[in-house]
Amino acid sequence: MPPAEPYTPLQRSVLIMVLLNAFSVPVMLSSVNVALPAIAEDLSLSALTLSWIPTAFLMASAMFILIFGRLADMFGRKKVFLLGAAAVVLASLLASVANSAAVLITARFLQGFGAAMLYATQLAIVSSVFPVATRGRVIGLVISVIYFGLASGPLLGGFVVDQLGWRANFLLQIPIAVLVLFVGVFKVKGEWAAEERGTFDFTGAITYCFAIFVICLGVSFLPRQYSYLIIAAGLIGVVVFFQQAKSRKHPICDVMLFFTNRVFTCSCLASFIIYSATFMNVVLLSLYLQYLKGLSATSAGIIMMIQPITMAVFSPLMGKMSEHTEPRILASAGMAITAAGLVLLGLMNSNSAISTVVIALIVTGLGFSLFSSPNVNAIMSSVDKKQLGAAAAAVATTRILGQMTSMVLVTLLVALNLGTAQIEPSSYPMLERAISSSFFLAAALCLPGVFLSVARGRVHALE
Repeated sequence: MPPAEPYTPLQRSVLIMVLLNAFSVPVMLSSVNVALPAIAEDLSLSALTLSWIPTAFLMASAMFILIFGRLADMFGRKKVFLLGAAAVVLASLLASVANSAAVLITARFLQGFGAAMLYATQLAIVSSVFPVATRGRVIGLVISVIYFGLASGPLLGGFVVDQLGWRANFLLQIPIAVLVLFVGVFKVKGEWAAEERGTFDFTGAITYCFAIFVICLGVSFLPRQYSYLIIAAGLIGVVVFFQQAKSRKHPICDVMLFFTNRVFTCSCLASFIIYSATFMNVVLLSLYLQYLKGLSATSAGIIMMIQPITMAVFSPLMGKMSEHTEPRILASAGMAITAAGLVLLGLMNSNSAISTVVIALIVTGLGFSLFSSPNVNAIMSSVDKKQLGAAAAAVATTRILGQMTSMVLVTLLVALNLGTAQIEPSSYPMLERAISSSFFLAAALCLPGVFLSVARGRVHALE
């Protein structure tokens, strides 16, 4: 195999900008989870209200990611990317001074709003600058750095919470975000957009945002009976959005890809499933380790690093392998291994040894790394160059919707087991039951994911 060609100055600058962002946003996302017990104590939050701190971020990201993906294709991906980096900085400053649950949840929503701009453009910029021959390894590198950010967040966040309090936790990523802005403004020359700007689909944008909002509103009322009707109404809204988008010349999401491209469709659905199954880990493990095992935020953060570190180590290797080995083989095996790790987590109780947790996290991390990079490469390689923006938005959207679904499931199971009670020693058995049932449900979700991953068909034959 000939050695890879050296990167051009533009490619190096873009890679630095994207990698810095790929590290800082996950730090912001994962460091908050280890701070949840401290936030709950300081602001006297119930378990149900506490679950809205991560959910608000995901709701905003899910609501706006398609919109920003389309705007980026119309007006420039770098512009939207840099606006997102600036918005995250401002929202993080607001979160650090929040004095109530309402203000903090609003700040988290605004963080998600800014992050949606970054999610919608990050892979599209990379795919615009790097050719197909090297795209797999670059995507693997980006995903690896994302996981290093996820790994560093709990450790850095735990240390900051123990030493400075939870408010300082929201300031962790700001210096890196400022550096991202500097590199993007002064070092990354040029802009990337769709060849045909087209028009913006306001009707589709409003329908989609409203549908996601209604689904999340229904979640906030769980487990009341009418909450399921509200969620169903939101899902109907998603169906209406798909039907509208099919008839638009320039929709905010090219939904026809889902009807005409089997590799794209199965890969996106598999991605949605694995994120639905695994994102809950970060929240549940924080609660398990700090409440049921009595560990400090720092100690919990160290243990929570294990899964993302495993993912960071193996993701570049798997991304490179996917350039020559069919992604469906790698990703399907990864989904199955992830399910096994989730079963191990579901078997834990308050008396389980920490070594059991460590083994389960290594297994889950290995499975996810085997799935993630090959799956993303399959999605980005299954479309034409003019569809890269739509494909990148789909990658980010399925991830965010999966993460949001994961938190919906956690919220439901916590509500069914604890209701509106605060987490205290008398409610620990109910918390343990909620955590265990969540992990078993997550493992079961992976089974249709394996089928979809296998059914996607060949990728390299398309090139």
